[in-house]
Amino acid sequence: MKETRLLLSTSALAALVLILGSCAAGGNGSEEAQSGMESPAADAGAWTTLADGAWRAFGGETLPEAWKWTEEGALYFSGEGEGGDIVTEEQYADFELELEWKVSQGGNSGIMFRVGEDHDYPWRTGPEYQILDDAEHPDALQGPDRLAGSNYDVHPPDTSAANPAGEWNSARIVAHGPHVEHWLNGHRVVSYELWSEDWTARIAESKWIDMPAYGMNESGHVSLQDHGDAVWFRNMRIRRLGGADS
Repeated sequence: MKETRLLLSTSALAALVLILGSCAAGGNGSEEAQSGMESPAADAGAWTTLADGAWRAFGGETLPEAWKWTEEGALYFSGEGEGGDIVTEEQYADFELELEWKVSQGGNSGIMFRVGEDHDYPWRTGPEYQILDDAEHPDALQGPDRLAGSNYDVHPPDTSAANPAGEWNSARIVAHGPHVEHWLNGHRVVSYELWSEDWTARIAESKWIDMPAYGMNESGHVSLQDHGDAVWFRNMRIRRLGGADS
């Protein structure tokens, strides 16, 4: 009888541990876990640093003169000499991109992805993660879908999370098939589905209405925009999703 009571007590204790563990797992987890996007870590390749040698001019072979590497390892658009948008040497389909950015007072720039080089500008094909001084740039007055972190002119950010001009911001873009997420300073600010009915309806009301190739590529380059304003990027890295390492 004593052995039976001991067995029951042990079983009850084990059940209690399982219940407590389940409550902890379903409690206040990270924002990423609550985002609705399964963590890509399980099917992600190795991180690749996007350093010197990883970038070139859109439609060109070398980095334009106006883009310079600082001694601290940041890529800086100076506006001095020949400029233009730049792209990664490699192309990416499903990926996770992380970097830090800061922009000058009143500045504007952007990060585009799945960019093709069969059109005259990256923004004719690649959706844009907006980089902006929300306090000073006129675009901020034209609508919330032009604020920092937005999918430019299509999806506004859910929250205002950008740091002021001159301060560093962390950015993260996850693109997995049609699903895309924009993260800014630890907040998921935009989530959307490419090629969906909602996407088509939004494009019809945007500046991209007469650009049928916009956002349609399943693979392409990552691009950094020359908008004429000083902008810095650092700690840039990318990894492919789906198990590829390169």
